[in-house]
Amino acid sequence: MMQAAIDHLKSQIQPTRAALLAHPVYSQINDFEGLKQFSKFHVFAVWDFMSLLKSLQIGLTCVTLPWLPVGSANTRFLINEIVTGEESDVDEKGNRISHFELYLSAMRQMGADTSKMDHLLNLLNSGSSIFDCIEAVDMPLQVKQFLKYTFEIAMYAPLHVKAAVFTFGREDLIPDMFTQILNKIYAAHPDKVSIFKYYIERHIEVDGGHHSELAIEMVAELCGDDKTKWEEATMAAVESLKIRAFLWDAVLS
Repeated sequence: MMQAAIDHLKSQIQPTRAALLAHPVYSQINDFEGLKQFSKFHVFAVWDFMSLLKSLQIGLTCVTLPWLPVGSANTRFLINEIVTGEESDVDEKGNRISHFELYLSAMRQMGADTSKMDHLLNLLNSGSSIFDCIEAVDMPLQVKQFLKYTFEIAMYAPLHVKAAVFTFGREDLIPDMFTQILNKIYAAHPDKVSIFKYYIERHIEVDGGHHSELAIEMVAELCGDDKTKWEEATMAAVESLKIRAFLWDAVLS
């Protein structure tokens, strides 16, 4: 039952996923300046992914005192292992770092513009609500729509929907074409793109392999034999892929 449900979900999201992989943004990132522009807005997807992940950890494990066992130990293990990898991986020198901080480091090495991301973080540190902060930062409407959708899911959606969006809607879609372009840019600018190249390779290795398998297990466990939950999970995954296209539209424009 579980595998059949997962296969059905994947078949339902495939057309939307294929359209996203074929987005014209990838063909436009063909030089060093293009990569810098890409990272300027892609960084928001790297950052808000962590809030979606932590919302799952909050819902699937105990993060309050006194501690009490929550849900199944298998699901707790799945989400905690993913959090460990995302929040405290290693950089190219072997130092502990989150994937978001690694991405910022890559941007700074390239000389990419981090001002919009920095502005958002500063506003959040001042205590403003996430939705007010998103509105206050000067960035394209599509980026704001993308971020608002993520936080609406993270803050208000049921756990099986959050898990589906995390697993099937927020995998970082990196087609072979992008990897080939990145290798060419790195060959021309090794001293400016080495961290970004490491980030992408690490991301494919960790997130695209082991973490992807763990996340699918998590969705299956949360949806169980409930057909309604599987339908809701599928619809949310499709919608999140469509929203991701908004972000690529902003980069393209």
